[in-house]
Amino acid sequence: MRWAVLDTSVYIGHWERRLYEDALTVVRRAFIVRHSAVVLSELRRGARTREAQRRVETLARFAAARWEPTAADWWEAGGLIRKIGDAKGWDTSKRRDFQNDALIALTARRHGATVVTANTRDFALLARALEIEVLAV
Repeated sequence: MRWAVLDTSVYIGHWERRLYEDALTVVRRAFIVRHSAVVLSELRRGARTREAQRRVETLARFAAARWEPTAADWWEAGGLIRKIGDAKGWDTSKRRDFQNDALIALTARRHGATVVTANTRDFALLARALEIEVLAV
């Protein structure tokens, strides 16, 4: 069976707007889902209500395996962000926002995993640059 990592955008869309139920059913059947430490951190940072905090804490507790970026991933992310950011004319803010996506993608690549995301624009750039598989919900 193949591996998958769910991007933050999928959790937020599902939890806040009840989106992606059918897609998540397909993903659960086709992949073993692993959790990105970057995604868990993004979710925790954005959990502003008690309900959201409980949901994120529960997810973190049940995350059987947490995949983390290595020092090499951080180094490669810096060069990748510079290259793509320069080509796209991005400002510092956009480059900073893109960093976590790059770290998620690099971690997924290292494990041979597919990234499942609603953020198709940024992850399409990463898919081309890193030759990773991205599944849009």
